[in-house]
Amino acid sequence: MVTLLLALGIGVVSGLRTFTGLAAVTLARGGIAGIVLAIAAVGEYIADAMPWIPSRTALPSIVIRPLSGAIAGWLIAADHGGSAVAGAVAGIAGALAGTYGGHSGRLVLIERIGAFPAAIAEDVVAIALAAFLVTR
Repeated sequence: MVTLLLALGIGVVSGLRTFTGLAAVTLARGGIAGIVLAIAAVGEYIADAMPWIPSRTALPSIVIRPLSGAIAGWLIAADHGGSAVAGAVAGIAGALAGTYGGHSGRLVLIERIGAFPAAIAEDVVAIALAAFLVTR
C-alpha cells in the first residue's frame, strides 16, 4: 500500500513538472541518468515560467506527463519491492491528478500573486514533494 502511495505521489510530481519526478527517482538510484534528467528539470523550470509555453493540458504535454508518471511510478514501486506495473498505473493516475490539479491551482495563484511567482511556487512544491517521496 505504501509503495502505491509513493508511486501515486511521484506521479503527481510528474504532473506538476514532467522531469522532476523522473529526476528525483533516478538521482536516488545513482548514475548519469539522474544528472541528465535533473538538468532537463531545471530547463523545464525556466521554460515553464515563459508566457509562450502552451498549457500542460494540451498536446503533447497531456501525453508526456502521464508517461513520465508511469515510468517514475514503475521505478519507485520497483525500488520498494512493490509491483512495478501497479506502480506505473498509480503513477499515471497521479500524473493526471497533478496535471489538472496543478493547472487549476496555478490559475488561482496567478490571479493572487502573478504568473512568475505562481510558477516558482509550483516548482517549489514539485521539488519538495519529490524529495520527500524519494527519501522514504
